[in-house]
Amino acid sequence: MTIYFYGAEEVPHGCFSNFSDHGFDLDGLWWPTSEHYFQAQKFEGTRHADLVRRARTPLRAAELGRDPAKLLRRDWERVKDDVMRRAVATKFGAHADIRDILLSTGNEELVEDTTTDHYWGRGRTGNGKNMLGRILMRTRHQLRAEALEGNDRHGRPNAS
Repeated sequence: MTIYFYGAEEVPHGCFSNFSDHGFDLDGLWWPTSEHYFQAQKFEGTRHADLVRRARTPLRAAELGRDPAKLLRRDWERVKDDVMRRAVATKFGAHADIRDILLSTGNEELVEDTTTDHYWGRGRTGNGKNMLGRILMRTRHQLRAEALEGNDRHGRPNAS
C-alpha cells in the first residue's frame, strides 16, 4: 500500500507536510515549521533568511523563499536535499506524537500527492522524484534503527 499525503490538516498523515505546525530548534534558532527552515536556508546568512524564518505562516515563508528577485545561495542545488533531511529529521525527533505516526506507517511507500511539484512530490504525471516522501522514509528507517539500539537521535539511552 502507498500512503499519499499533502495538506497539513489531513489526519493522520498531515504531519508529513512541511506546512504542519510542528516547530523545532535548529542552528540555534526556533523554526515554526520545516517549510520555514527549508525556505530560509536558500538565503543562509542574509537578512532575507531571517525574514523568511519570522513569516507568519508556512505559505508566506514559501512565497518569500520563492521570490525571484532574491538570489539563492550558490550551492543551493547541491545542498537542498541535505537541508530538507535535516529539517525533517529534527522535526520528527522533536515531537514524539508525529514520530509515532511516521513509525506506524511500517514499510509503506510515502508519496507527497502534489501534481505541481515533480521534484519533491509525485508531479503532474505521477512519476515525480518524490524526494520529500523518500526523505520521510529514510527518516523513518533511521528512527526505527535508533529505537532498536535503545538510543535517542543524539545517541543517549532512551528513558525507560
